Amino acid sequence: MAEQLEFFTVQSPCRGICQSDERGFCRGCFRSRDERFNWQKMNDAQKQEVLRLCRQRLLRKLRAGKATNTEDPQQPSLF
Repeated sequence: MAEQLEFFTVQSPCRGICQSDERGFCRGCFRSRDERFNWQKMNDAQKQEVLRLCRQRLLRKLRAGKATNTEDPQQPSLF
């Protein structure tokens, strides 16, 4: 069996929601605007740090009682 090539060692956390919350973080992945725009320019260590920060932001939001639904929020229709 052929081996699958890994082009990106650290996967993007993007969930395709792409809406900013009141603090400027993406509602889907919890990255800041700069983190989203510069993701492809980051090395693996920088990406891991961004993922760590995203987990912290999610936990902070959950603790504050502002958690989003457990279901994935839907992208609003463009039509």
